[in-house]
Amino acid sequence: MNKAELIDAIAASAKISKADAGRSLDATIEAVTKALKKGDRVALVGFGSFSVAKRNARTGRNPQTGKTIQIKAKKVAKFKAGAELAKTVNK
Repeated sequence: MNKAELIDAIAASAKISKADAGRSLDATIEAVTKALKKGDRVALVGFGSFSVAKRNARTGRNPQTGKTIQIKAKKVAKFKAGAELAKTVNK
């Protein structure tokens, strides 16, 4: 499912226009992004939680040349599925 299909599904489920569904989805994504940028955790009960994790610097290997390279430390966004979502997916 891509973004357009998700907007269609939201509009049909909530009985709102596609334009309203698109604005709602964009606002949700923006709010989650801002919270993660601040280092906050976003928990949606039953669905899952978004958080930020630190990935340490490490040594890697260039697959084309086989040379060792240094990979810088960085922050990454993580998603952990909630119990209800995991249960539904595994049915």
